[in-house]
Amino acid sequence: MWLAGLVKNTVRGGNGGVGGSLLVRYMSRSRAVNVRKINPKVPIEEAKSIAGSIYDLIKQRGPLTIPNTWTAAQEAGIGGLNSKTHMKIMLKWMRGRKLLKLFCNQVGSNKKFLHCTLPEEPRTDQLESPLELELQTKKPSAKRKKKTMKKTIKKTKK
Repeated sequence: MWLAGLVKNTVRGGNGGVGGSLLVRYMSRSRAVNVRKINPKVPIEEAKSIAGSIYDLIKQRGPLTIPNTWTAAQEAGIGGLNSKTHMKIMLKWMRGRKLLKLFCNQVGSNKKFLHCTLPEEPRTDQLESPLELELQTKKPSAKRKKKTMKKTIKKTKK
């Protein structure tokens, strides 16, 4: 009832204005799928081993579409995948676990959805040198500077 009133006011140009149209647009959208709650259809240990194999495959061959991933998985002989549908469920499960990213590559009116691996965290040996530089350039606080100045002045006076 109240929603209908907002829509009527929006059409007539009344007080509903922008708020009514935004509310209708918001309420008409379907909810996003919660990919974290996807059931991989196999025990977790087996799902992790399958996910590791698929992850290595995608990392090695670059971004892949679902048909290309299925072909590559068959060639690699990944055990545990029962069908292409099961592989799609596993890919969705991996996206929910933040192992893979799905992005769209649009050329004209054609779209290709590609799975790729997320960038890995930087190694610690690469971070050591910038941290050392950051520590060397770190300025002492103003209070410490004043205290050290007072101490040096006292020492010089003695």
